[in-house]
Amino acid sequence: MSYVEKHLIPGESVEYQTKLHWIVMLGHAIAGILLALLAITIPIVWASLGTKRKGPSVPGAVYLFAWICLFVGGALFLVGLLRRRATEMAVTSKRVIVKTGIAERRTVEILLSRIESVAVDEPALGRLLGYGTVIVRGTGGTPETFEKIYHPLEFREQVQRQIAGERKAV
Repeated sequence: MSYVEKHLIPGESVEYQTKLHWIVMLGHAIAGILLALLAITIPIVWASLGTKRKGPSVPGAVYLFAWICLFVGGALFLVGLLRRRATEMAVTSKRVIVKTGIAERRTVEILLSRIESVAVDEPALGRLLGYGTVIVRGTGGTPETFEKIYHPLEFREQVQRQIAGERKAV
């Protein structure tokens, strides 16, 4: 059961849920792929250069370094995946709820009646790929910024619909 579902108040229902866009994993994925390629390439290059040397064609230290590169690359990819999966964003019939993190959790819960505005910033690449930043301003509070949200305009529309008292379209 998700954080949002566990923390619904009586009479509240989830109307819309979204997540972080896959772009948040891009840096982690590129680093992981580069390290995996390095892990594959190093022993091959070492073996091709070592044809003139005596002894083992590829020393154990080279294999150890390759395995370390592969492990670190996989770990980086998993960190990006966990970051994406550990973020929950929902619009309920009464609140906007955003939860980030696993070990260190940050939650933002704003009552719909306390929301003054919802702004969306989409960079050019974000418009093409479907991600952006949503800024929710509550009454008397500081703006809450949520970056790299999947379909931010849809998120804003759902918040506005709930404020207006509409139910989600079927």
